Amino acid sequence: MDSAILITQAINGLQLGILLFLLASGLTLTFGIMDLINLSHASFYMLGAFFCASLTLITGSFFLSVLLALLATGLVAFFVETSLIRRLYHREHLDQLLATFGLLLCFDTLVHIFWGPAGIVMPLPAWLNGQVGLGGVVLPIYRLIIIGAGLLVALLLYWLVAHTRTGMLIRAGASNRVMASALGVDIKMLFCGVFVLGSVFAGLAGMLIAPITEASIGMGNDIIITAFVVVIIGGIGSIKGAFLGAVLIGMIDTMGRAYLDTLFALFMSSNAAETAAPAISAMLIYLLMAVLLVVRPQGLFPPRLR
Repeated sequence: MDSAILITQAINGLQLGILLFLLASGLTLTFGIMDLINLSHASFYMLGAFFCASLTLITGSFFLSVLLALLATGLVAFFVETSLIRRLYHREHLDQLLATFGLLLCFDTLVHIFWGPAGIVMPLPAWLNGQVGLGGVVLPIYRLIIIGAGLLVALLLYWLVAHTRTGMLIRAGASNRVMASALGVDIKMLFCGVFVLGSVFAGLAGMLIAPITEASIGMGNDIIITAFVVVIIGGIGSIKGAFLGAVLIGMIDTMGRAYLDTLFALFMSSNAAETAAPAISAMLIYLLMAVLLVVRPQGLFPPRLR
C-alpha cells in the first residue's frame, strides 16, 4: 500500500472527523444539558455556509466574512431559541423532533426564497488554494486549515467546560437543573448560551466546507444523522467523546470508501466490489453504533456527571 496515498486518506478522514465534531459538539451539549433533540441544528450548518459565501462575494475577504457570518448565525440562533426552542425544553422528545424538523423545513424554504434554488460557489484567497509538502506528501493548505480550526475549537471547548465558571454552571445544569436553578443559576440564559454556542459551531462547520463543495439548500440534512451517530458513540454530553467519536467515524468512513473495494475485489468481480464498497462503508458506522448500544449504551466516553 502506497504510504503517500494512505497519509492523504488519513488527512481526508481527519478533516471529515473535524467537521463532524463541530456539528456534534453542539448536539451533544444541547442533548446532554438541555435534553433537547434538535434536528434544526442542520439548518445552522447551512445558514453559516450561505452567510459566509454571500459575505465573501460582497467583501472579498474570507476571514472577515467568517467572523461576520459567525455573528449572524449566533443572532439567528438567539432569536430561534428565545422565540421557539425554549418552549420545547419540557416537552416530550417526539414533540421536539416534530417541531425542530418543521423548523428545518422552514429554514430550507427561507433560504430558497432569499438565495434562490442554486447553490453559491465560495471563492478562497489564492494562498489558501495552494499546496504544501509534508514528508513527501502533497496536501492542500485549506484542508490543514480546517483541521487546525477544529483542533482549536476542541481545545477552546475543553477549557470552557472544564476550567471556567461558565463551564461549572453548564456542568451543574446538566447534572441537576432544578437544584442549579434553586441556587440562583439563570437556567434560561444558560440554556440560551449553550444553544447559541452549539449553533455557531455548526455554522462554522458549514463555512469551512462551503469552499470545497458549495453552499446549497439542505446541505446539512444528511450529515446531521451522522452527527447524531457521533454523539451516541462518544457519549451524550461529552465533548471528549464527541471529538474522539467524530475522528473515529471520519476515519472509518474515509478508509472504508478508499480501500474496501480493493479488499472485496479479492473474492468478487471488480464491478461488484466497486458497487458494494461505498454501501458497506456507509453501513459500518451504523453497525458500530448498534454494537455499542448493546455493549456500552452510555457511549465510549460518557461524562462523569451522568
